[in-house]
Amino acid sequence: MSDFPYSAVLFDLDGTIADSAPGITKTLASTLAQLGEAVPTPAELLEWVGPPLPESFTRHLGITGDELDHAMALYRGEYLAGGALDSVIFAGMEDLLRRVHEAGIPISTATSKPETPATMMLNHFGLSRYLDVITGASDDEKRGAKADVVEEALARLRALGVDVSRPVLIGDRHHDVDGAAAHGVPTIFVTWGYGSPAEQVGAVAVVDTADELAELLGLPASGDADAVPAGSVPTGSVPTGSVPTGSVPTGSVLTGSVLTGTDDTDAEGVAPTANPA
Repeated sequence: MSDFPYSAVLFDLDGTIADSAPGITKTLASTLAQLGEAVPTPAELLEWVGPPLPESFTRHLGITGDELDHAMALYRGEYLAGGALDSVIFAGMEDLLRRVHEAGIPISTATSKPETPATMMLNHFGLSRYLDVITGASDDEKRGAKADVVEEALARLRALGVDVSRPVLIGDRHHDVDGAAAHGVPTIFVTWGYGSPAEQVGAVAVVDTADELAELLGLPASGDADAVPAGSVPTGSVPTGSVPTGSVPTGSVLTGSVLTGTDDTDAEGVAPTANPA
């Protein structure tokens, strides 16, 4: 058994690794305008970030069926055209992913963001090289609930021979806590994301900095000055609209590929070991 407290780590993406709210809220505002709906303030649109977006459209607009499909088609087209890269990586998180990877602890994402934009973002920022698996919602978001995404992430890691007897999920919303708990997976809650203090209920720990998270994962504190305090402004913004040209196949298992973090980055991968639902 490893000396580390957890045998595998699942990371949420939006609000945990990346501040992707600018691209999401901007695309939402445009989509709502096209639908003839009143456009909420940016602060109000933050309430849409975190849950699967079809769920947010239904909750806030009351639409289902064909209306929902139309709204999602408008959103996805614009988001893939540029919004997905209108994000920044929270300070300290790239270093944390690198350290977990170098410690030999298997990593998968477990994000409700569809896998195509999630993979695009991770490739663009050079983070795919630290991941064993990229797992997210299916692109049609039929698999979008966090519990379903966590189940898929564990299945893909298990198929690689990873010990998933002691996994942990790192997230910033109650959807993360609840979705992980459905599979007996504990959640460490990060405070720099989009969740409120009330959403921390059920988490096994709450952390304010990347160094605090590293210690809970069994890694020594780095002492870096770039650990992110709650509410701080993330660094490393990237211009909107640039799209990487060699994205990792959706749901791929990554095999030690090296990325440079520029717009034309690529990653070597193999076909997913578990087909999206």
